[in-house]
Amino acid sequence: MPEHYPPDPALSGRTLLVAASYVVLRRGEEVLLQLRRGTGYMDEHWSVLAGHVDPGESVHEAAVRECREEAGIGLRTDDLVPLTTLHRYEPAGPPVEQRADVFFEARTWTGDPSVQEPTKCAAMAWFGLDALPGPVVPHELLVLEHLRSGVPLSAVVALRTPPL
Repeated sequence: MPEHYPPDPALSGRTLLVAASYVVLRRGEEVLLQLRRGTGYMDEHWSVLAGHVDPGESVHEAAVRECREEAGIGLRTDDLVPLTTLHRYEPAGPPVEQRADVFFEARTWTGDPSVQEPTKCAAMAWFGLDALPGPVVPHELLVLEHLRSGVPLSAVVALRTPPL
């Protein structure tokens, strides 16, 4: 792999999106959340299973991989039901703050979820949608609140975020 790629004129003046996959693991009316710690982002907040899409990987494949890496469970891409995509953006912010977060729901998997990355996760537990712990990562809470209310989100939601 080359150390540096030549400039691509097609990218001039365009924003590149950082893609991530999120999985809301459902057990009836409960969702699996993990307490972030030692990650450098939203530490001490509860979150769903999630992670960045690796090069050459689809959002579905990233979701399956993250569930295995974070919770030790097996999922198939066919088990993933799309919920929404959040386009998070910071006006005039750095390119890294232009994000496409693809949310899936899964109700079928193999194995028992447990903490697999103890340096990034302090706890993992099931919570009722009407009894979520606090705090939850804000953009993830938006999706969970819609699941609780039964009002589906649009296929794509633009979410303006304040600078960190």
